[in-house]
Amino acid sequence: MVNVPSLRTFVTVAECGNIRDAAARLFRTPSAISMTLSQLERNLGAALFQNDRKNRLTALGEEILGIARDLLREHDRAVERIEARATGRQGRLQLASVPSVAAELLPRILAAFLDARPGVTVDLVDTDSPSVHAAVADGTVEIGIAGTATPGSGLSLTPLFRDPFLLVCPRVHPLSRCSEPLEWQALAGERLIGNDASRGIGAEAYHALIAGSALKARNVISLLALVRAGAGVTLLPRLATVSLPPDLVALPLADAGAEREVGVVLRQGRSPSPVCTAFMEDLLASCRTGA
Repeated sequence: MVNVPSLRTFVTVAECGNIRDAAARLFRTPSAISMTLSQLERNLGAALFQNDRKNRLTALGEEILGIARDLLREHDRAVERIEARATGRQGRLQLASVPSVAAELLPRILAAFLDARPGVTVDLVDTDSPSVHAAVADGTVEIGIAGTATPGSGLSLTPLFRDPFLLVCPRVHPLSRCSEPLEWQALAGERLIGNDASRGIGAEAYHALIAGSALKARNVISLLALVRAGAGVTLLPRLATVSLPPDLVALPLADAGAEREVGVVLRQGRSPSPVCTAFMEDLLASCRTGA
């Protein structure tokens, strides 16, 4: 039987011109090299070398040398690609994230990730937490970054960080002059604009305030435009307020429980791909160091 190791031995001996140097290159004994060549010639039913010194090829040996080199080159390239995928150096990462993380946290992480793995491609979708959960659940993406999924959804969450909610209002708004964190009752007379992110706040006082809201926006850009236009005020996670326009401010709340937990969302019972695992390691390391 002709196999890759025997062909590699034959090519190495042909290139070295003798068994001793070939044995040193392959880290094998000369006797083992001789036995491999003899077995290869028996399997082929013809001689590959013209003499025992193995320094001259037969006509068949010359033909097989070219074929074997091509085969070994393709074999080695295929093995390299397989190993690259197995170690996360090649492959495709399909990722969905809440917009604040996609805009403020992921750019630097993904840039470094792709610099270290030129063979990887990334598809990034930014959307609200429920849509992230749905995309992971139905397999549209492999990994999500979002808030906690509902129980029984078949999804798991690996926590990354907790993000407090802040009140976003125009810089000229009376509330912007408050020097202390805002209590819920301070918002009683305000038009509160609802959004998907703040829906996860568990405080009863907040839900009582938002229950009568006549305005809701899903997109952060639209939400901030409404606030700038004086349509109302809103609550956003701190990460979503990092790049506020200069005419808006983000004010802290007195309720320390008004926060969201952000984590990595995966389907339960399914092992992540190597490229996904590599990305998770980089992401968790960045969050641990405060990036």
